[in-house]
Amino acid sequence: MIEQFLTVHPLSQIGFLALAALVGGLARGFSGFGGALIFVPVASRLAGPQIAAPLLLTIDGLLTLGMLPNGWRKADRREVATLLVGALAGVPAGTLLLRHAPTLTLRWIICAIVAALLVLLILGWRYHGKPRPHLGVTTGLVAGLFGGVAQLSGPPVVAYWLGGAIAAAQVRANLVVYFALSTLLTATSYLWSGLLTGEVLLLALAVGPAYGLGLFAGARLFGLADDGTFRRICLGLIACAAVIGLPWLDHLLG
Repeated sequence: MIEQFLTVHPLSQIGFLALAALVGGLARGFSGFGGALIFVPVASRLAGPQIAAPLLLTIDGLLTLGMLPNGWRKADRREVATLLVGALAGVPAGTLLLRHAPTLTLRWIICAIVAALLVLLILGWRYHGKPRPHLGVTTGLVAGLFGGVAQLSGPPVVAYWLGGAIAAAQVRANLVVYFALSTLLTATSYLWSGLLTGEVLLLALAVGPAYGLGLFAGARLFGLADDGTFRRICLGLIACAAVIGLPWLDHLLG
């Protein structure tokens, strides 16, 4: 089984996936989100979107479980539930697209989503009003769709909650709880669709430690590194990941 696995995923590919996971984990550990924007476009080019998305779901979900108890105590669970109502429709739709769309089409979709979310991050747009049920459900729908197809649910949720109407500590707790519960929802959807396989779990064992190291290092940098400098570095890495993921460059990058 291992020999067959290494035939499909040679050590060179696993090494590049681990490097992408390390960088993505660094961003995730520092800011609380953003790892998928770096990891998924690169991993989709290396192993395909149908592997990249469930792989990140597995390693991120397992390695961030420790954040849940504290987040659960501090979160506004009603607000989280409002977004999850939308995610209940968005995640299965995204999973369906991931399962059945052609690989090349999915890679273009992922790069387009990453580029759009990168613009959102650069502009720094935030929703500054009070949370509203219909806006929460809509945000959850969009985040669930992006999460189901490519694990890119973070920026829409952050843009909705991080506009100043909610205290920063509660926003962080809300994010932790939302991501944990949406991960459970997405894992169920991926299992049902046959995307969460033994192959993905083996890759997670190989790549997960690098992601965990990135999470640890990013968390240690939080409060020590200059936030503005780190943000600019992260935005640059996201842009590079989106470019690397472009199918146009396949003939150049090999």
